[in-house]
Amino acid sequence: MPIQPLLILATRNAHKTEEIRHILGDRFEVLDVTSFPDLPEIEETGTTFLENARLKALGISRRIKGWVLADDSGLEVDALGGAPGVWSSSYGGEEGNHMKNNERLMWEMAGKEERSARFRCTLVLAKDGEEKAVFTGTVEGRIAESPSGNGGFGYDPLFIPTGHSSTMADLGATVKSTLSHRAVAIRAFAAEVEKMDLIH
Repeated sequence: MPIQPLLILATRNAHKTEEIRHILGDRFEVLDVTSFPDLPEIEETGTTFLENARLKALGISRRIKGWVLADDSGLEVDALGGAPGVWSSSYGGEEGNHMKNNERLMWEMAGKEERSARFRCTLVLAKDGEEKAVFTGTVEGRIAESPSGNGGFGYDPLFIPTGHSSTMADLGATVKSTLSHRAVAIRAFAAEVEKMDLIH
């Protein structure tokens, strides 16, 4: 059996790591920065998904040997002028608190007829402090009136992808891995890596 190339994810978010592993299957050995406890937190000071993904990819790849893939992603709601956007993970006032984020989103969207939204993901691949490639993915949909489902994470209980009548959280991991913004970006990454033989 061929040796799996190592890919290091610039994240401490176990949900993201699990999702990316699921999408990539056995193409790579996937670790994240929790496997390297001496690595610092990279402050996300960018105002776009690309800026934040680039900060993380370059920051980690300067400190560790190997290929590093960083993701920045979030929810853009048209009725809210694109919010929460890059502040998706702290929209409720506490970083990573999905319940508070969803509660604020429901409050902001109360009574609004325009409910179109999208998840957007940007990936940056880096090595030795140099950016090698950028990949993006989006999934269009709408914000539900109330949360539904126990699958996924983040805003999944409130996001209904176009072409579906159930939230991302109701659809489950198998369906999500085929249509999510991260799945689209990861598939683009995997295809490019195989074509260009970047990882070997």
